[in-house]
Amino acid sequence: MISRTSVFRYKEKEIDPKAVGRDLNVRAVFTGRVVQRGDGLLISTELVDAWDNSHIWGEQYNRKLADILVVQEEISREIAAKLQLRLTGAEKKRLTKRYTENTAAYQLYLKGRHFWNKGGSENLKRAIDYFQQALENDPTYALAYAGLADCYVSGAYTEVPPRDVLPKAKATATKALEIDDTLAEAHTALAGVNMHYDWDWLESERALKRAIELNPNYATAYQWYAFHLAALGRFDEALAKIKRAQELDPLSRFINATVGRLLYLAHRYDQAIDHYRKLVEMEPNLAIAHFRLGQSYEQKGMNEEAIAEFLKAADLFKESSDVIIEYKKAYAVSGMRGYWQIKLDLAKEQSKQSYIPSYEIARLYAHLSKEDQAFEWIEKAYEERSYELVYLKVDPSFDSLRSDPRFAALLKKIGLEK
Repeated sequence: MISRTSVFRYKEKEIDPKAVGRDLNVRAVFTGRVVQRGDGLLISTELVDAWDNSHIWGEQYNRKLADILVVQEEISREIAAKLQLRLTGAEKKRLTKRYTENTAAYQLYLKGRHFWNKGGSENLKRAIDYFQQALENDPTYALAYAGLADCYVSGAYTEVPPRDVLPKAKATATKALEIDDTLAEAHTALAGVNMHYDWDWLESERALKRAIELNPNYATAYQWYAFHLAALGRFDEALAKIKRAQELDPLSRFINATVGRLLYLAHRYDQAIDHYRKLVEMEPNLAIAHFRLGQSYEQKGMNEEAIAEFLKAADLFKESSDVIIEYKKAYAVSGMRGYWQIKLDLAKEQSKQSYIPSYEIARLYAHLSKEDQAFEWIEKAYEERSYELVYLKVDPSFDSLRSDPRFAALLKKIGLEK
């Protein structure tokens, strides 16, 4: 089963089942069309063999909008029967499990997931609003609590101090599990808090294993497990997990970006460059991919290529043209050091108005070989529980600091060294 994230790429588009099957590496493609007239629904469905475009099964349903959950179960059972799938008891139960009886709550939940999948601070705000509306319609809707938890975990990476948002993630994930402890989504979100806020590596791994046990097709659980393993320096295992996530969600830009991120953290720069080049070819407007490609080039000493990607990323991140001109001037005068100095100056100025992770400022000082200031800001990152602090052990930005006794002491404080 392919993740909703990849499948949604084809929403409201004319599709060629053979091409979709090739892109997603699946044998059969299920398509559907829903037309709503008042409180009535006309649902047309078709299951097509992606190898030869032959028709396997199709049906039309005339139902009331209030019956949408019943129709989903009906369609799931008919497809399973038509394909003669041999499902375990747990799989059959999951196939027809109804997480809410409230149609409005269900529709709001789907909208929340849609915006969560898109990423970015504005989309996260919209997702939170939809999940909260879903809970107003059904206060016992565990999946909506899990969706909120995912938003809060993701939000800690963007513009909100972790202390303000990760406790909310823990509370909502815990609430979801109190209602339904079989939710892989909630266990995964809780693992994110265990890792990034509590620095409880054993509990994080336990939660991720439980999530995968409950739903072996949940790509996000494998993605988070890959990050967990990478932070500990277990890169072969991490890359195996993210490969599985890719198989389950092959078109997810975030999972594909994670592959390159792990290769970079593993100091496998040639592989990271190769991966990011392919990714920006497929996703030319994915700013973070251009920035990560620039980082990988820089580690190889390919500074001209690096600055080109950093400037492209700045444009896609919608930094002002004046700032981009400053980057160019600084690089022309002082090379990469000049670029990073401008980045540092801007980050410190921006931090007076909005949240900038201390870990990011520490990284900028490290790029400038200002070790004492880098350690000062890593300590601040420890106090604020900066989201990315968990990657301190493996982040190439801090390679120059590793021989300093202060570095080993910091790793012990967050459980990355004994």
